[in-house]
Amino acid sequence: MYYFTERYGVERFRTMTEPFADLEDGFGYLSLAKSCQAMRIPDKDKTGKCRTVADFEKLDKLGEGTYGVVYKARDRSTNEIVAMKRIKISKPSDGLPVHALREIALLLKYSQHTNIVNVREVVINSKCLHIFFMVMEYCDDDLCNIVGELRRPLPEKQVKFVLQQLLSGLAYLHRHFIVHRDVKLSNLLMSGAGVIKLADFGLARKYCMPAEAELTPGVVTRYYRAPEILFGAKTQTTAVDMWATACVFGELLLNGPILPGKSDAHQVELIIELLGTPSEAIWPGMSNLPAMTNFKLASQPYNNLKSVLPRLSDSGLRLLNLLFMYDPVKRGTAEDALASGYFTENPPPCSPMEMRDYCAKNCVGRPFSAAAAVRNVSADGVAMINTVKSNFR
Repeated sequence: MYYFTERYGVERFRTMTEPFADLEDGFGYLSLAKSCQAMRIPDKDKTGKCRTVADFEKLDKLGEGTYGVVYKARDRSTNEIVAMKRIKISKPSDGLPVHALREIALLLKYSQHTNIVNVREVVINSKCLHIFFMVMEYCDDDLCNIVGELRRPLPEKQVKFVLQQLLSGLAYLHRHFIVHRDVKLSNLLMSGAGVIKLADFGLARKYCMPAEAELTPGVVTRYYRAPEILFGAKTQTTAVDMWATACVFGELLLNGPILPGKSDAHQVELIIELLGTPSEAIWPGMSNLPAMTNFKLASQPYNNLKSVLPRLSDSGLRLLNLLFMYDPVKRGTAEDALASGYFTENPPPCSPMEMRDYCAKNCVGRPFSAAAAVRNVSADGVAMINTVKSNFR
């Protein structure tokens, strides 16, 4: 079982049967290193420096992430509205799940970017130590819900804004050798200030080499799954996030999924219908991928992006084709995409406040207003809004 200390961060309680010979410092363990006798920790010290769930008032259930339920809550000490992601340990003897430790470690270290949801702290249920929560900044809603409530597709200004914010967050992650592996509309949150935040790092990985890492193949929601994952590639690069970004781009323009596959085989069929049949000529090594024998690729020589998105400008089509490259080595990076002329041609990306106000006015049954949104913004958020506003003047 794991716990948190100010000195070491995440620690592990050892059982009485585990050896202590390898310990240089027995600080914080449940047994005495010399005698291996059990030592009871006083109740007042069980949670260490961590706050508990009693310091928060649960207000509402917001939804479920990859590995936990998310609640809206109020910090009793500051009255700030926050989001709390509950992580439950199914077997306390096994300790914290690896995915939870990974998500906590990544977010505590890398969530300071404007376009990544910020994790404030970890709190514990003092009555049940195998249940704990990540306390995160609160965002009004995710883009999947917002887009689903729109009367019509987002205007191009808003599409550019969302895409630019997503790419900015991904560029930051990829510079630090992190692949998110679950980019999709429901993992893009919008704050009360209209800023887009990438969330849910339950599948994210930090890898040693910038280019690639050997990772679990069955990741990324099917609609957003890159062809190399579908074909069983043993290595995944940041390119899987870029394919998913292309799917988000298309979904925002269409107001619905651009590749809504019902199975992996159907997903491959839809990709070929949209982009044409891949080959060794455009994707060297494709035929050697482990799962290629599971698919019979139809012969379809045409790229149909222009007919599916007839109103998208030439620079927009070039960007989408760059992100939809079959070969992950040739696929555009987040930095490449941010440098696209699509973002500098008219209309320019809207501001965060314009994004927020547009959604407030055009989403059917949207409960929040501009005034209500401002009430949810912290002092830091107000400062950020003023900075962003000055940049758009």
